[in-house]
Amino acid sequence: MLDYVFSAAVTLLVVIDPIALAPIFVAVTSDLSTSERRLVALRSCAIALAILVLFGLAGAPLLAALGITLPAFRIAGGLLLFTISFEMVFARRTERKFDASEASLREQALRMLAVFPLAIPLMAGPGAITAMLLLAGEAKRDPARLAVLFVITLLVLASCLAVFLTAERVNRWLGVTGNAILSRLLGVVLAALAVQFVMDGIRAGFLS
Repeated sequence: MLDYVFSAAVTLLVVIDPIALAPIFVAVTSDLSTSERRLVALRSCAIALAILVLFGLAGAPLLAALGITLPAFRIAGGLLLFTISFEMVFARRTERKFDASEASLREQALRMLAVFPLAIPLMAGPGAITAMLLLAGEAKRDPARLAVLFVITLLVLASCLAVFLTAERVNRWLGVTGNAILSRLLGVVLAALAVQFVMDGIRAGFLS
């Protein structure tokens, strides 16, 4: 059990990498108020947790029933992430600014941001979902091990939330110019990560 706990904790921490998500969170939420940024952070972590738990419980049968392979899932995640990176590099992200009469539209925009790209594919992306599938398989339907896996997942995503909330200080420190520079630099990094997802998916598809 101890070996399983250590393996699950290290795997999920490395794959999700909460520290690396901090500057990305700052970049994609730079035009939000403090309260909105906190709300988006909470929602994105909760959504990512629900997705990872779902795949831990029924991911393999679900993908098999839909005829979706893990390589295809990786490629799809990479393509989705590339669209965000393109908008960040060329400053073409849609402004999420609405007047008071359009509060419902703003709320919808905040919900969408929490889902994509924060929850999917940055936290609950192809790598994290693949890790959950593998770790759930190692648990061999043992309720105790599955419970441990889900507790570890909760703790890792709680660390993501803590990092996101701390990122507000980074946002204030960078200022407008710093955020603009950071957004473009991270856009390039995200583009490379997206291409890597696609390459890994294609390689795994040919090897399978």
